[in-house]
Amino acid sequence: MEARAQAHPSASSVDDESTATRRDAGTTESSRANRGWWDRNADDYQVEHGTFLGDDRFVWGPEGLDEVEAELLGPAEELAGKDVLEIGAGAAQCSRWLAAQDARPVALDLSHRQLQHAMRIGGGKVPLVEADAGALPFLDASFDLACSAYGALPFVADPVRVLREVRRVLRPGGRFVFSVTHPIRWAFPDEPGPEGLTVSASYFDRTPYVEQDEEGRAVYVEHHRTVGDWVRAVVAGGFRLRDVVEPEWPAWNTQEWGGWSPLRGNLIPGSTIFVCERDTAPAGGAGD
Repeated sequence: MEARAQAHPSASSVDDESTATRRDAGTTESSRANRGWWDRNADDYQVEHGTFLGDDRFVWGPEGLDEVEAELLGPAEELAGKDVLEIGAGAAQCSRWLAAQDARPVALDLSHRQLQHAMRIGGGKVPLVEADAGALPFLDASFDLACSAYGALPFVADPVRVLREVRRVLRPGGRFVFSVTHPIRWAFPDEPGPEGLTVSASYFDRTPYVEQDEEGRAVYVEHHRTVGDWVRAVVAGGFRLRDVVEPEWPAWNTQEWGGWSPLRGNLIPGSTIFVCERDTAPAGGAGD
């Protein structure tokens, strides 16, 4: 799970040399800023969250929903022999779990440093690819399944472009499952305590959250979309939406992760998981 898991972080979480604002940020600026942010912060991220994520678990979000129980990609016994693309893989924990089920995963990430952590933890057990999710370096119909646990999609300016790329590399009938911060969280302060339970912004304000340096250059970008925006993006990307999962906060999970906490998790959703299916038309054919 790559994601910072901090929708519009509070000022206390912003890097010392940057300031937080809400402004437009396009595809190139978002990609450049987030590649740099993850390269700079991958070490701290893995130290802070590595234990929770594990070396070879498949966790969909801060709630701790595990693919072992969720089976959103399908029953574990049916994953054997499947070609699976993990997008925004971070240190490739999910891919290593898939490999343990005898699937054939490929872990893709924008950040070189995150992939170095993937190599450190897992050696060469899973193929690693450094690339932008908006320009996947794979042939049409290369994969049976694709997944992204808080990776890539919250950080891109054009999600439809990414979804169309995922559709292109999936085989007909292939499934794509991805998780993002629940859109309702953007209406609340990103705080784990009681102060994070009062609406402070418009849910309908799609202006990106941007951290920028003294010269105004973006060093981190996260994009907000409503639930309806995500549904329309999935359809425009050439997928059928099969399910929308809003994980409930489990009693065993006592951790705080940014603005995620048991207090907030028991009252408002923190994550949304979209289960999508590619149509059966060949890539490049009807439906593109």
